[in-house]
Amino acid sequence: MSTRINYRAAAPDAVKALSGINAYLDKSAFDVKLRALLELRISQINGCAYCIDMHNRQARSAGETQQRLDCLSVWREVPFFDARERAALAWAESLTLIAQTHAPDADYAAASEQFNEKELVELTLLIVGMNAWNRVAIGFRQLPSARNE
Repeated sequence: MSTRINYRAAAPDAVKALSGINAYLDKSAFDVKLRALLELRISQINGCAYCIDMHNRQARSAGETQQRLDCLSVWREVPFFDARERAALAWAESLTLIAQTHAPDADYAAASEQFNEKELVELTLLIVGMNAWNRVAIGFRQLPSARNE
């Protein structure tokens, strides 16, 4: 598989606009480690190789353990994630798979118990933004570079 186009070069203002969500989240109090986990999980669901590679590295840089990263795709089955993380992961999965889930009340209620209104909006925008980036990267076949790690 090869890259289709360099979307950053083709439409830099569009990329800058989408990057606005990331810029906002970078300045917010949203937990960096949780953000990396969510971005990784969303990218796993969507099958975005570029983003999976990037967010695995970001999660490790934020102090995430390898075991939690290894078990992220089965987070419901392991005891390694706390209630706040579980609520965020469930909300992320619900919104990522919205055509199937329609954002169920149970997932919203769980997220609302763990996040105040501002945090819930930020969580939702993080999810929306990551899904958008996945679609851009997958659509234009952006691939990770090989690393010697």
